[in-house]
Amino acid sequence: MYGIDIAEEGVKKADQKLRDLKTCAALTTGSIFRVLPYDTDFFDGIISVKVLHHGRIEDIQKVIKEIERVLKPKGFIFVSVRKPASNQKRLCEKDPRTYVGKKGILHSMFTRPLLRKEFDNFAIHDLWVGSGGYYCLFGELKTG
Repeated sequence: MYGIDIAEEGVKKADQKLRDLKTCAALTTGSIFRVLPYDTDFFDGIISVKVLHHGRIEDIQKVIKEIERVLKPKGFIFVSVRKPASNQKRLCEKDPRTYVGKKGILHSMFTRPLLRKEFDNFAIHDLWVGSGGYYCLFGELKTG
């Protein structure tokens, strides 16, 4: 198992929890919005829970391309991203999908059609609304 998170404290807590469970993983502090520190075709599967939507859509699109790079052909992905809510403060009129959430954290909103568009290189096996108003997508990277 591998993991990456921007919060050093979060990585430390996860590492301790894994040690408590007598399980190990290679955890890294870093941003998903940079080139991922993994080789091409490295992973059989990738899980991203409530993370990917924390950026502007153009940055998220770059992350999705990086996910495609590090995921093996026919590799699986599970992501959860924020769906639109009525109590959002818009960041700007130019980017109506983006808003500022609690603590000033940036969010990009997704709808089912937008998820299908952004993940068009994946065969989407399931797409549903999970707890807390998050879309959940389970898919498989297409080959060729």
